Amino acid sequence: MRVYHLAAECYPVAKVGGLADVVGALPKYQTEAGLQAAVVLPFYNRKFVQENEFDVVFEASTLLGKKRYEFEIWKERADTLGFELYLIYVPGLLDRQEVYMYPDEREQFIIFQLAFLDWINWSQQRPDVIHCHDHHVGLIPFLMKHSALYSKKYAKTKTVFTIHNGQYHGAFNYDKFDYLPEVDMNFAGLLDWQGAINPLACAIKCVDKYTAVSPSYLEELTHSSNGLEYLFWLEHAKGKGIINGIDTEVWNPFTDPMIKAKIDAKKPESGKLANKKVLCERFGLSADQPLIAFIGRLVGEKGADLLPEAFSRSLQKHAGKVNIIMLGAGDKETETALTKLNEIYPDNYKTYIGYNEELAHQIYAGSDFLLMPSRVEPCGLNQLYSLRYGTLPIVRRTGGLIDTVIDFGDADGYGICFNNSSVNDICYSIDRAVTLYENTEQLDLLRKRMMALDFSWTKSAKEYIMLYESLTSII
Repeated sequence: MRVYHLAAECYPVAKVGGLADVVGALPKYQTEAGLQAAVVLPFYNRKFVQENEFDVVFEASTLLGKKRYEFEIWKERADTLGFELYLIYVPGLLDRQEVYMYPDEREQFIIFQLAFLDWINWSQQRPDVIHCHDHHVGLIPFLMKHSALYSKKYAKTKTVFTIHNGQYHGAFNYDKFDYLPEVDMNFAGLLDWQGAINPLACAIKCVDKYTAVSPSYLEELTHSSNGLEYLFWLEHAKGKGIINGIDTEVWNPFTDPMIKAKIDAKKPESGKLANKKVLCERFGLSADQPLIAFIGRLVGEKGADLLPEAFSRSLQKHAGKVNIIMLGAGDKETETALTKLNEIYPDNYKTYIGYNEELAHQIYAGSDFLLMPSRVEPCGLNQLYSLRYGTLPIVRRTGGLIDTVIDFGDADGYGICFNNSSVNDICYSIDRAVTLYENTEQLDLLRKRMMALDFSWTKSAKEYIMLYESLTSII
């Protein structure tokens, strides 16, 4: 079975968020399971591309409205990532460094989709499944079925669409309708949602099957998807929730080169303490106190606006008896408020504005608790990383956090869970963490329990393969 994954991000080629981690891992595990999995990305002039060798395997041109663009398909020569990687290079549009935030971003992603379809259409490729990720490639299922240019070639190809974040639709006005190739106008209404061309809505209408990145998030989309709630209710039978996995080769506390000490899942105490001492020494904190960390984007979806008050209140209440480290970037006002806490609580609180992959690994390894007060968390990977490294997650019950974290007060539990994105709930959960830290025997038991859990991509990749097989005659 040959499967193409189309996305805007893929780690380590180009990463902005969790989408990149998924697209960088799922195809690798599918390839190991026997599929011919490939990833197709826009070209990015970034470190991975500069340091690896590529061959131009196809050249042609395509129309974007009335303007013709030349394009090239680049293939990474050595399959370094464990699967075939293709980049679509378009001078003037897909030849840049950053992933998002260009004024002509809509044109970039439309031509990315058109160039891909043209390449497959004119070449000898015969994909069984085209797996699209998020709205950036949401027009693919529609064009495969309802454009005369492609419908004959793709008649037997099945489509799967994964929603990593349903809050973003990629909608644009009809003044860009002529960017699309000729389509059957009897079906043009499939493009529309509330008077605009909406790629996410279009994909849900046209795709053979869609997935959400957790079962709970699949349900949440029917009542919280930024205006598409009714559509998700109508199309619910086509949906399936599949929990994201993590790449256990990259995230392995026993072999991770980015952390100071190995952590043995059966005897995690000494490894955790060694990593904690290194982390605390770096930030000038005492390793004798419980260490709570936050890693992530400082945006409303993550509940980051609640952190300054919640941290301040908890640091006051537990004066000198709890330490907090914050790693992230985003909203400038939130950044400023969090940074000010460094001056108020210099002995117990530290902020790192920005992102540092190596530091993130060390924080997962050295912290006792990881806080995730998310308002929206379709799946969440941070809690899976923390579980893998024996760091107890403190999470709000939403999306994938519901499906992956059980409160330690419940049977077989191993985390701390709360219901509301509020300062009070966060502070109460930190209180529970401080109390739990004093019970070293119970904390050690919970660490062993969480590190024994299997959230690898092996299991999730099999679920996707079963989904593909349900759509095709290939077993």
